[in-house]
Amino acid sequence: MTVEAGVLYVVATPIGNLGDMTPRAVEVLQRVDLIAAEDTRHSGRLLAHFGVGTATIALHEHNERAQAPRLLARVMAGESLALISDAGTPLVSDPGFHLVRLAREQGVRVVPVPGVSALMAGLSVSGLPTDRFVFEGFLPAKSGPRCKRLQALAGEARTLIFYEAPHRVRATLEDMVVVIGEGRRAVLARELTKTFETVKDAPLGELADWVRNDADQQKGEIVLLLAGAPDGEDGGDDSEARRILGVLLEELPLSQASALAARITGLKKKQLYQMGLSLSAVQDK
Repeated sequence: MTVEAGVLYVVATPIGNLGDMTPRAVEVLQRVDLIAAEDTRHSGRLLAHFGVGTATIALHEHNERAQAPRLLARVMAGESLALISDAGTPLVSDPGFHLVRLAREQGVRVVPVPGVSALMAGLSVSGLPTDRFVFEGFLPAKSGPRCKRLQALAGEARTLIFYEAPHRVRATLEDMVVVIGEGRRAVLARELTKTFETVKDAPLGELADWVRNDADQQKGEIVLLLAGAPDGEDGGDDSEARRILGVLLEELPLSQASALAARITGLKKKQLYQMGLSLSAVQDK
């Protein structure tokens, strides 16, 4: 194949199994003038494995805004540039957005060299609906903001996909149980394509217990997937009631909030009061 001058190539790389590297990706990386990598040392091992000797330069979240104009100037002068991240498809919870946006604003051709993406790999084996889904990236690191985000998403009908850090996955699942309910179907996809690949689907409460009791499930790269809220909230899922109650609790005492939520949702005040106790406990963390 021919690599064109003055073009930015966005190249996907494996998330674990090196056999997932495409021949086209290898050829592009061998032929471009320069590779922009999230971590040049990390990517150096991958490039060496495939016999790629092309020069690399760092492009990460801390330098991208300053680096992007300099890299684009080289491309506009006739060089070819490939963008890679540490693993998977660049820009998906990885650096590269500012570079690609600037390239398009400057009329530079941007060419995808597709391959592995952890979110798509996880979705494909989850058994959850794939016709409509939404990727939320990483949830906030602290419990309070994380619960507020989850409250906003609790009534979402599409399949929800998250990335999560291994040291936070237990706390995130526990917050999901409180905010969304223990019965919502969920999937933990861990270390995809790697030696200890694990895909576990279960109701949220059961999944949280499983992770809490098995420290091995709190390691590695993790994709969390949640089934969307049932249409009409037909009584099998109380996520919309949780969302409403969470909003009311920001302005009212628990007793008043649960009474007003009962009028809005038609649920019993006692049930909503107990739900509010759980939500308040999480928000106070």
